Parts: sequence; C-alpha cells; structure tokens
Amino acid sequence: MGKRLTQIATRTGDDGTTGLGDNTRVSKDSLRVRAMGDVDELNSHIGVLLCEEMPDAVRGLLVEIQHQLFNLGGELSIPGFELLKAEAVLALDDALEQHNATLPKLQEFILPAGSRAAAQAHVCRTVARRAERAVVALGMAEPLRETPRQYLNRLSDLMFVLARVLNRMNGGDDVYWKSERLQRG
Repeated sequence: MGKRLTQIATRTGDDGTTGLGDNTRVSKDSLRVRAMGDVDELNSHIGVLLCEEMPDAVRGLLVEIQHQLFNLGGELSIPGFELLKAEAVLALDDALEQHNATLPKLQEFILPAGSRAAAQAHVCRTVARRAERAVVALGMAEPLRETPRQYLNRLSDLMFVLARVLNRMNGGDDVYWKSERLQRG
C-alpha cells in the first residue's frame, strides 16, 4: 500500500483531484472515489452504531466488519490490488445464518425504526446498499473483483438482520408497516 498519512492538510486536492494508493491522481468525482467515500461513510455509521448498547457478540462482529471495510476501502484505493478476501464474505454468511435463526419469520414489512441502535443499523443497511451501487457502477467501468460487491450485498442483509436482533435486545420488537392488508386482517 501507499505511504501512511503523516500530514493531513497537504493541499494537493485543492485542484479537485485526489491521490490513489498507487500514486495516480484522479478526480474527486470519479466512480472509484465515490465508491471509496461510500464505504468510508458506511464504516463511520457503524462506528456510531458501536456507541450503543448491544450484545458482546454483535459488538465483536461489527468491529471485525469495520476492519474488513477498511480492507475494502484500501482495495478500492489501489486499482488491481486485493485486500478483501473471499473468506470475509463467508464470515458474513455465517453471521447471517446464526443471527437470522434467532428471529421469528417476517410476515410483513418492517419500518427502519425501533430502538436507537436498531434504527442506526438500518442507516448502515441503506448506506451499504448505496456503497454496493457505487461498487457496481465502478465494476461496469473498470475491472473489479466480485468480492467487494458480494461483501457489501451480504453486509446490507446482515445489517437488516442485526437491526431486528437489536430491537429484541431488551424485550422490544420490530416496528411493522401498517399496510392495508394488515389493517383488514
């Protein structure tokens, strides 16, 4: 990888470009930089979620996800480089299976609401979807491995499941959408 940051305000980006990890400069509005920014924003939102009370197992999972998102950001910053491993996707699959098994089956749509932790997990879910769209767009324009896209797809699903887990943490429940079908039933 490129050099570690020793100086934050370099002024080299004043012209609307930024440096990638391979020392090339690209527009701050490029597809690659947009994807990097969305992944960084997702990692920051998970940091906010970690400020909330939650089971230790969920906390440990989220911390590991933050590290993997940093790997993903690093991979995006160096075209052609691999940092995010396929095993990271498998770890999300395992977490999805484990946490989803503890939840009742959904009969209706739920709102992104409930406890503050659950609501923040839903914010993480939506930002993960945006990051996934940005990675898909980048992959259509430039060669990109499938692991970053798969990781973000799986992560958004996991954040939905974790929101449900967090809503039940202290005896709560999902907040169900008041659909016409439910009101008639």
